[in-house]
Amino acid sequence: MPHMQKIVECVPNFSEGENPKIINAIFGAAKTVKSVKVFELEHNASHNRMLFTIVGEPKAVLTSVFESIKVATKLIDMNKHKGEHPRIGATDVVPFVPVSNVTMEECVELANKLGKKVGGELGIPVFLYEEAATKPQNQNLADVRKGEYEGLRVKMSSRGGSALGGNKPDFGPSKMHPTAGAIVIGARKYLVAFNVNLNTKDIRIAKQIASKIREKNGGLAAVKALGFEVDGFAQVSMNLVDFDKTNFDQAYRAIEKEIKNYKLKIKNSEIYGMIPLESLVSAVKSTFKADTFTSDQVLEKRLYE
Repeated sequence: MPHMQKIVECVPNFSEGENPKIINAIFGAAKTVKSVKVFELEHNASHNRMLFTIVGEPKAVLTSVFESIKVATKLIDMNKHKGEHPRIGATDVVPFVPVSNVTMEECVELANKLGKKVGGELGIPVFLYEEAATKPQNQNLADVRKGEYEGLRVKMSSRGGSALGGNKPDFGPSKMHPTAGAIVIGARKYLVAFNVNLNTKDIRIAKQIASKIREKNGGLAAVKALGFEVDGFAQVSMNLVDFDKTNFDQAYRAIEKEIKNYKLKIKNSEIYGMIPLESLVSAVKSTFKADTFTSDQVLEKRLYE
């Protein structure tokens, strides 16, 4: 029986979107592990944030992301960081995603291994989230990041982290790293990062629409949404954590409907990072009613191009 290769994906997010030297140094560090694919580098100055994708066998992916975390820890000073996107550390969040012949349990194990390594070797407090969460209050990433870097720093400096109560880090010290802050590591399903830019500079409108469509407030299923100002315009930034429940085309139409109430229009939209093929196929079927269109046909077309 042939050996089935285990493939895992990791999408580390770092709190740097302005300095090209730092961006390239972090990205380059991940590439030093030759057996993995490192691609899809995205960075944004308004968010002051970057991310990329690492794909390969579990052990190699863990080594690759750790190399990038080490460089980010050296080069990013959170005491000076300002940006639109919520964050608690230089390396803000590191999710592992099962791709092929890998279970979610194995990704949880990877998150624990990386967390132990980061906490022990780099002295950074680590909180486990999503499927790897050891505490219910850490399942949702937004809950872990509540108060952001500044708020968490105050909590963790209060009498040796006693202000955290029962939510002490899973690994590492109970106090912030002097410059790198803290980090959230976990395991999750594929998500689609989808941004919709509005033709207005009024960020309040983006925040109101985000509040209305997010699942937490009774909006769209499996949608997390925030309102930002990006490149001078208002943006509704979303994580679609289960595209089978709400796909990006459905989210787009929901925002299109909401924005009419303000007599405004959508400026443009963007998918941020990688997207599962099934999500694209589903959107084409749903939006264009292409009943006979399948992911196998897309794959076949790509093979013959």
